[in-house]
Amino acid sequence: MGYAGVQVSPVQENVIIPARPWWERYQPISYKFISRSGSEEEFKDMVRRCNAAGVRIYVDALLNHMAADHPFPVIGMGNSTAHPEKRDYPAVPYTPVDFHPSCEILNYQDAYQVRNCELVGLHDLNQTHEHVRNQIVEFLNHAIDAGVAGFRIDAAKHMWPEDLKVIYSRLHDLPTSHGFKPNSRPYVYQEVIDMGGEGVTKYEYNSFGAVTEFKYGIELTRAMTGNNPLKWYRNIGEEWELLPRDSALVFIDNHDNQRGHGGAGSVLTHKQPKEYKMALAFMLAHPYGNAKVMSSFAFNHTDQGPPADANGNTISPQFNDDYSCNNGWVCEHRWIEVYNMIRFRNTVNGTEISEWWDNSNNQIAFSRGNAGFIAINADTIDLKQKIHTQLATGSYCDVISGNLVDGRCTGKTVQVDDQGFAFIKITVNDKDRVVAIHKNAKL
Repeated sequence: MGYAGVQVSPVQENVIIPARPWWERYQPISYKFISRSGSEEEFKDMVRRCNAAGVRIYVDALLNHMAADHPFPVIGMGNSTAHPEKRDYPAVPYTPVDFHPSCEILNYQDAYQVRNCELVGLHDLNQTHEHVRNQIVEFLNHAIDAGVAGFRIDAAKHMWPEDLKVIYSRLHDLPTSHGFKPNSRPYVYQEVIDMGGEGVTKYEYNSFGAVTEFKYGIELTRAMTGNNPLKWYRNIGEEWELLPRDSALVFIDNHDNQRGHGGAGSVLTHKQPKEYKMALAFMLAHPYGNAKVMSSFAFNHTDQGPPADANGNTISPQFNDDYSCNNGWVCEHRWIEVYNMIRFRNTVNGTEISEWWDNSNNQIAFSRGNAGFIAINADTIDLKQKIHTQLATGSYCDVISGNLVDGRCTGKTVQVDDQGFAFIKITVNDKDRVVAIHKNAKL
């Protein structure tokens, strides 16, 4: 399908919480590799197999905090115990001296509070202490030595940049035994929710790692829901007060904001599939940032955990003939419109937007050099237009609606004439309001 890597849920041992909400994975009590996803050996085996297939693994790492207080005995997935109310986590071990004094974040304009007080009751580690740094570095290096390619740093905004710099500087190079080039460094992308007007900014973190650009998904949601004209989006990026493109990790939704959590605004999700796929298609066709696609399980309420059996063990997805999945899983990454736009992105890599067309409102089209072309109709009227592309003359398979199989297209085709023009038709009633073609989808 063309994916280069997969971000996995936290591997750290977490407290078992009644009803097994998804967020229990973000309440660690040790750095042991055990969770409802499996054991350490099962994790290492997955990483080995994925690396052998050319797919890298990135771990969601919890460095900011340990589990909050609970009104029941705190026992982890690996049977470790803890007494959060005493700041006692013997499986690490951490004791009260390893934490900041208890306080609540009441003022997000105060950087000291944001970084030293407790995020929703989670006990805040003091990463300035050498013991805490050493435990964190040991955990991260253990993952690197297992073949992990990098990390999403959860709640990076709530840690001091200088502490993170020290921690990252002590990380191992990626192991050549897993196919990495000598002297390769882990790819680190840091969760910093910066909507503006707060005491902590994303620009404090992007000089030493990539940063999650939450405003990107919000802006694309505004476009695809009719709140901003799509014609504005040619230059989305730094001119929109977003991060520099080489340090921006962009996405439409993630595990937090698809549920309305995390304070990062309202975004499209798989629950609005038509508009969501339009937003994903634009993101994957546009050159700004390093793109990440969500892959979800279905949920009916915001705390709901993944599909599980009666013992709380996660149930695997089942797969349909069209590569989509079921059994309680959504698997957006397996939708044809999404995985074929991943292939589009790989095909046009290294090119820029070389030609742009719009109807002065919510219909747009652009080329990526002579490698690809996309058209999107987010308007309230049909798009029926002859538009110039930079592709070679010929017939192309529209990768949104079909695949090129044995020289034939299973979906719609688009003809590019000898002048480079293509007639594009996208009606408001079409299942997908996107057309995309590229040089590797030529018939």
